[in-house]
Amino acid sequence: MEESKTKKDQVMDALNKVIDPELGIDIVNLGLIYEVEIEDDQSAIITMTLTTMGCPLSDMLNDSIKNAVESVAGIEECEIQLVWYPMWTVGKMSRYARVALGIPEGFGM
Repeated sequence: MEESKTKKDQVMDALNKVIDPELGIDIVNLGLIYEVEIEDDQSAIITMTLTTMGCPLSDMLNDSIKNAVESVAGIEECEIQLVWYPMWTVGKMSRYARVALGIPEGFGM
């Protein structure tokens, strides 16, 4: 089944397993991943943001992201591009993440 998924899909699946240690929700459902690009079928470029500038867990998250992405068969390198625009808001979170964190429907939208 994994063969039928694109490398980008496989990378997104791997990123779904990276949990933000403060919030206990994966970084995809938190809306932190803005884009995944695959170059030469072996290099992944992850464009993402953090919930706050100066997030004390950014180094730990970077390591977890690189480990997860590089665990995908054929991906040998992971580059993380941290951006601050568009700014992260609660509205970027999936419905699952908002429900799990007890955020009311429509809040921050």
